[in-house]
Amino acid sequence: MSNPESQGGGWQGAKPLRLLATLAVGCLLYVILPRVAPVPDAKFFAGSAAAKAKNGEKGAKLGEKSAKPADKSKPAEAKAAEPKSEPKTELKAEPKPAAAAKKLSAKELDVQRIEAEARVKFEAAAKAKAEAEAKVKAEAEAKTKAEAEKVRQADWVRGLHLFAIFVATILGIILRPLPMGAVAMIGVGLTAITGTLPIGDSLSGFAEKTLWLIIVAFMFARGFIKTGLGTRIAYFFMRLLGKRTLGLAYGFAATEFVLAPVVPSNTARTAGIIMPIMRSLARAYGSNPEDGTARKIGAYLTMTCFNLDLIVSAMFLTAMAANPMTQKFAADFGITITWNSWFVAAIVPGLVGLLVIPYFFYKLYKPEITETPEAVEMATARLKEMGRPSMSEWLMVAVFSFVLVLWVIGEKSFGIDGTTAALLGLALLLLTGVLTWKDVLEEHNAWDVLIWTGGLIMMAGFLNKLGMIPWFSKVVGASMAGHSWQFGFLVLAVTYFYAHYFFASMTAHAGAMYAAFLGVAITLGAPPMLAALVLCFFSNLHASMTHYGTGPAPAMFGLGYVPIGTWWRLGFMVSVVNILIWVVVGGAWWKVLHLW
Repeated sequence: MSNPESQGGGWQGAKPLRLLATLAVGCLLYVILPRVAPVPDAKFFAGSAAAKAKNGEKGAKLGEKSAKPADKSKPAEAKAAEPKSEPKTELKAEPKPAAAAKKLSAKELDVQRIEAEARVKFEAAAKAKAEAEAKVKAEAEAKTKAEAEKVRQADWVRGLHLFAIFVATILGIILRPLPMGAVAMIGVGLTAITGTLPIGDSLSGFAEKTLWLIIVAFMFARGFIKTGLGTRIAYFFMRLLGKRTLGLAYGFAATEFVLAPVVPSNTARTAGIIMPIMRSLARAYGSNPEDGTARKIGAYLTMTCFNLDLIVSAMFLTAMAANPMTQKFAADFGITITWNSWFVAAIVPGLVGLLVIPYFFYKLYKPEITETPEAVEMATARLKEMGRPSMSEWLMVAVFSFVLVLWVIGEKSFGIDGTTAALLGLALLLLTGVLTWKDVLEEHNAWDVLIWTGGLIMMAGFLNKLGMIPWFSKVVGASMAGHSWQFGFLVLAVTYFYAHYFFASMTAHAGAMYAAFLGVAITLGAPPMLAALVLCFFSNLHASMTHYGTGPAPAMFGLGYVPIGTWWRLGFMVSVVNILIWVVVGGAWWKVLHLW
C-alpha cells in the first residue's frame, strides 16, 4: 500500500490541539460533575419520572372516583365475616326485667358467652387484618418511593453525563477539530458507547419530520441555482430598483425575501447568490478594498446585504438550517410552531426591518456613490445574456409556488403538513427532470445538516426528558421570583441575544441555550408561544454583531470592504435597532395575533 503522505496527502484527521481541548473538557465534565453536583431536591428535579407521576395522579383520581360508591357500604369480606344471627338479635332484642334475666337457663348463658367471644375474636381478626394491609401498603409505598428515588438519582447522573457530552459537542462545533457533522456524529456515538442512552434513543433525532423539511428545502435551493432562476431574480430586482444605491439595497432585500423560503442555508443564499453579484457591482463602480475606495459603494452594500440576510432568516422556518431545530425544542415543551404560524408572526416586524435597515446604514454608513444608473444597464445586459426563461426555470417556479401555497394553507385546508408538502414538491422536481437523483446525492450541505442538526436535537431533547432543562428552569425562575413575566422575559431574551458574542455558529448557540431559556421563560409566566417565537427570531438576528457569528459573516467580511472595528461597532448598533423593531413593532403585532 502506498503512503498517503508520500503522495502529498498529509494528515487528514482531526486537528490535534483542538481535539485534545474538546476531549479534555468533555472527560472532565463527565467524571467530575456527578461527584460535585448532588442530586437536587425533588421539588426542583423530578427526573424522567415526572410525566409518569402526572399520569399516576390522574389514575389515582380516577380510582378515587370509582371507589366512592363502594365506600357507602361495608367491604364484602367484612360482611361475609359478620355473624349472620347478630342483625336479627339487634332488631328483635328488647329490654327484659332483671328478674327475667336471672331466670335465663345455663344453656342460654353459654350461647351469649359464645357470641360475645366470637364477636371479640372477629373484631381482633379484622383489626389484625387492617393492620397487616396497612403495613403491606406502607411497605409497597416505601418500596415505590425508594425505586422512584433510585430512578431520579440515576436520571440526574445520566443527565449530567449527557450534559458533558453535549457541552463537548458544542465546544467541538466551535473549535472545529473536525467538520461540524463529524463532531456531531462522534457525540451521538458517545451517548450510546458510554451507556448514557440506548442506541435507539441516540439515533432518534434523525427521524424528526421538521429536520427533513429543511433537507428537502436544500434540494429546492439546488434547483434555483442549477436552473439559474436565483440569479435571474437578483438581476430582475436590480434592474427594477437599481437606479440609486438605496434602491439597489432594497433590490437585494427583495431578492432575499423571495429566495429565503426555499434556500435554507443563509450561507448559500448570501455567499452563493447575492455576494458574487454585489461584488461585481461594487467593482464595476470602482469600489475596491485594495486601493482605498471601499466606501464608494462596496462597504455599504456589504453591511446591508449581510444584515438583510439575517432578517429574512428570522422570517421563515425554512430560511436557515437551525430554525427547525428551535422549532423541535419548542415542541418538546408542547408548543406547536408550523411554517405558517412562524411566517405570520414574523411578517410585520420582518418587513419593517427590511425597510429600515438599508436606510439605517445609508444614513449611518453612507456610500460615496448614491446614483447608480449603470447598475440598471448591467442588470439588463446580464438578463439579455441569460435569454428567455428556460422550461426548467418555469417548472421550478410552478413547483415552488405550489409548495409555498401548501405551506401556507395546506395543513388547515387539506391536512397536509409542511414536510409532506416539501416531499411532494421534491417528487415533482424529480419527475419533471428539474433535478436528478445525482443532484440529490451531491447536495452535501443537506446531508451534513441532517447529521449535526439531528444529533443536537436528540441531545437537547433528552436533556429535557431527563429533567435537566426543567430543573434549570425552576432554579432560575425561582431566583427571578417577584418580577413580572414581561420584565423577566425581556431580561432573558436580551441575555440570550448578546450571548452570541461567545458563539461562532447560530446552530451552536441555539443548541446550547434555546431550550433552557425557553423553559425559564415559561416558568416565569411568559405565554409559551410568544416566548418560543421570540427566541426563534433572536436565534437569527443576534449574528449581526460580529464577523464570525454565522456562515456568511466570514465570507462577507473576507471581501475586505469593512474594517473589523467598524463591523463590530455597526453590528452592535444594528443589534439595538433589530431588538427595538422586533420588541416594539413585533410586540404590537403579536398582541393583535393574541399571542399575549
